[in-house]
Amino acid sequence: MDDNSHASRIPSFIREAIAEDLQSGRFNYVRTRLPPEPNGYLHIGHCKAFLIDYFAAQEFGGELYMRFDDTNPAKEETEFVKAIEEDAAWLGIKWAKETFASDYFDLLYEWAVRLIKMGLAYVDDQTQEEMSASRGTLPKGTKWSETAATLKPGVDSPYRNRSVEENLDLLERMKNGEFEEGSRVLRAKIDMQSPNLLLRDPVMYRIMNVSHHRTGDKWHIYPMYDWSHGQNDSMQGITHSLCSNEYIIHRPLYEWFLQQLGAFPSRQIEFSRLNLTYAMMSKRKLRKLVETGVVRGWDDPRLTTLRGLRRRGVPPSAIIDFVTGLGETKNDSWVEMAQFEAVIRDHLNKMALRRMAVLHPLKLVIDNYPEDGVEEMDAINNPEDESAGTRKVPFSKVIYIEQDDFRETPPPKYFRLYPGNEVRLRYAYLVKCVGVVKDEAGNVVEVHCTYDPATRGGNTPDGRKVKSTIHWVSAKHAILAEVRLYDQLFTVDRPDDGDVDSIINPNSLTILESCYVEPALGESNPGDAFQFERTGYFCVDSDSQNGKLVFNRTVGLRDTWGKIEQGGKN
Repeated sequence: MDDNSHASRIPSFIREAIAEDLQSGRFNYVRTRLPPEPNGYLHIGHCKAFLIDYFAAQEFGGELYMRFDDTNPAKEETEFVKAIEEDAAWLGIKWAKETFASDYFDLLYEWAVRLIKMGLAYVDDQTQEEMSASRGTLPKGTKWSETAATLKPGVDSPYRNRSVEENLDLLERMKNGEFEEGSRVLRAKIDMQSPNLLLRDPVMYRIMNVSHHRTGDKWHIYPMYDWSHGQNDSMQGITHSLCSNEYIIHRPLYEWFLQQLGAFPSRQIEFSRLNLTYAMMSKRKLRKLVETGVVRGWDDPRLTTLRGLRRRGVPPSAIIDFVTGLGETKNDSWVEMAQFEAVIRDHLNKMALRRMAVLHPLKLVIDNYPEDGVEEMDAINNPEDESAGTRKVPFSKVIYIEQDDFRETPPPKYFRLYPGNEVRLRYAYLVKCVGVVKDEAGNVVEVHCTYDPATRGGNTPDGRKVKSTIHWVSAKHAILAEVRLYDQLFTVDRPDDGDVDSIINPNSLTILESCYVEPALGESNPGDAFQFERTGYFCVDSDSQNGKLVFNRTVGLRDTWGKIEQGGKN
């Protein structure tokens, strides 16, 4: 990805805010960050934040840090760190420095000690249930903007006025592993009457007797996200912390910490999150799908993880154009899957080589063609890209066509092959159906035709009109392939809102094991993208082996999601 190709496509309100900060002297440089949690794989929802942070730094000549938020060792794995690095690089994102929240555990602890000494933090022995009751909770469905009118006043913890000396001693012993998990926490002392629930003495550290993937057993307390995140931004000199709207309510807390500590004042700017229909964004639910075997792994093409999208054949340029082309994004809204699919289709139309493949083969015999005759037909590789050139496609007496391209008794307005009708074979000849062969059950298993030698290349020297052109593959030269057809994984358009077990589409994957493709595809490699003419866009799957190609359908040639939205079938 060209670093500057999309730099101007960050939301204008973010661009204006950063420019104002530089002009006013609030900052004299720009540094943004990507703060992923290494507890799962990146999905389409993460792309928006990643790209906005990246392009914002690019536009203002700044730099981007990759900082893994590894503050919960119970759920984090090195596997996810590597996967996030690879997926971000696949998108074309470059970062100046890679760090971890755990790199700052020592300094974060020092800052916590400072707050205790200032009388602004204390160790609380209450249970989680007792703390929740004393802080207050929001009724289900209540918006953050309604907290002032909904919340009852908080109640101070009986441990809130512990002495500085006792708090320092207890925190040190917590760190050294002297107490059981859940027995104590460190809380900031802010305002138990605040209408913002997050300012009601939030927890900073909890006891976790769990080994960390980087620090081992050094720590028995780990920082909460709200304590580590804003402080890590400050410690790294992050000028602009760009994040989604759910963090608006967290901003006063981050600013309070930095003000009390006199630390570098990073500025947080929020934008709407990417909500895409039929896409699951909950990492917890995605993990369940993987662990229960509903999908084949984090890279299952039915998922909108970056791994899944890449395996399905979605080019990174399509993801970038889709995300950065959504326009002004201050308010949360939903984007239809059809819109994403249209962008993918547009990109693949320009870049994918054309090939012929028959997914539901029906044998066609050309009775008057030479028994051992073989010709090579000239075929265009991509009509959208003249530089892609042409290729040779072998043609012979016996070919395969799609079952849907023949009807013994044609319905109204059916212009493809049927007894007595003439069609054009793509790049080859005109053929006319003269008979069929059926099995014992009466099913057509073979179509017989005659061809007109004067129509080579599909031309009609006498000017006669032929209303249909169909694709084909020479039986003598065809390569056997498996094709995987993917449909939506979920039966509802907002799967994060439902119970995972009840919304799975049982027909989300159809595997066709006896497909035939033209020989040029025998030289393809995993990840290569193609348009199967008249069928859709496909890519070579990593399961492909010598002698057995496997293709994944990336997207159809037309809008299938629109039909789904209207209750139709894909």
